[in-house]
Amino acid sequence: MELSLSTPALFFSAISLLLLAYTNRFLSLAQLVRNLHAEYKKEPSFTVLGQIKNLRTRLHLIRSMQVAGLSSLLICVLCMFLLYTGAILLAEIIFGIAMILLIISLALSIWEIQISVNALDIHLSDT
Repeated sequence: MELSLSTPALFFSAISLLLLAYTNRFLSLAQLVRNLHAEYKKEPSFTVLGQIKNLRTRLHLIRSMQVAGLSSLLICVLCMFLLYTGAILLAEIIFGIAMILLIISLALSIWEIQISVNALDIHLSDT
C-alpha cells in the first residue's frame, strides 16, 4: 500500500484539535497557578505549595505534549512535501516518525491526566 497525500493530511484536523485541548488545559492550569501563588504569598501553606509543585509538573508535561504534537504536525507537512516531490520511501519514514511523535504526545497526556486525578484524590481525601 502506497502512502498518498491525503494520509498525512488527515493528521491536521486531529492534531489541531489535540493542540486546542492541550492549550486550554495549559491556560486553565496557568490561571490556577497564578491564583494559588497569590494565595501562598498572602499566607504560606505547605498544602498550597504542594499544589503549586504538582501544577508545575503538569504544566511541564503539557508543554512536552504540545511540542510533540506540533513536531508531529510539522513532520506531516514535510511528509506531504516529500510525497509531492516523489520521495516516497523517505516520506513513509517521515510519516512513521510523525505517528511516533503523536503517540508520545498522547502518552504524555495520559500521564498528565493521571497526575491530575491523583492530586484531586489527595485534595478530596478529607471528605
